[in-house]
Amino acid sequence: MRATTILAVRRGAEVAVAGDGQVTLGDIVMKHSARKIRRLAGGNALAGFAGSTSDALTLFDKFEAMLERYQGNVRRAAVELSKDWRRDKFLRRLEAMLLVASREGILMLTGDGDVIEPDEGVAAIGSGGPYAQAAARALLTHTEMSAAEIARAAMGIAASMCIYTNQEILLYSLENVESAEPAGTNGTLATAD
Repeated sequence: MRATTILAVRRGAEVAVAGDGQVTLGDIVMKHSARKIRRLAGGNALAGFAGSTSDALTLFDKFEAMLERYQGNVRRAAVELSKDWRRDKFLRRLEAMLLVASREGILMLTGDGDVIEPDEGVAAIGSGGPYAQAAARALLTHTEMSAAEIARAAMGIAASMCIYTNQEILLYSLENVESAEPAGTNGTLATAD
């Protein structure tokens, strides 16, 4: 999946998910401040997408319905969504990936039926995903930074390397959602509801 970077980092009880805001159409940047991550399940889960926006919004809706059906159990909802995604003729055509996180863990969902939980508490999707994930793993191993600080710094590194990722970062944390403050665009935290 090109044209975005979504990163999830878990450190202890804190989980942070960050995404950039760039939307491209071919070689043209169409939007700088898109919101590619959401709070779900009454704020107990976070999800971000890479890929086609309309396809991802369909997946968000389906995942939210699964969360409701399974009383907020993120793991079960992810597995059930992946089953449907793989079997359903309409869903199978969707070109997107989801990265979901809760206090219990991080899961990556693909249209191939994959539900992958990373071993090291870091996962990323999108064209800048490998850069953000590598940076986050290094920061997680070699610093005492919080999950949100790691996600913000790693996204800044990805934005400096990936042409499909910009510095307009949206970041949500499960541990302290209310304390996020809006900031400028130079690799700093920007938040939204």
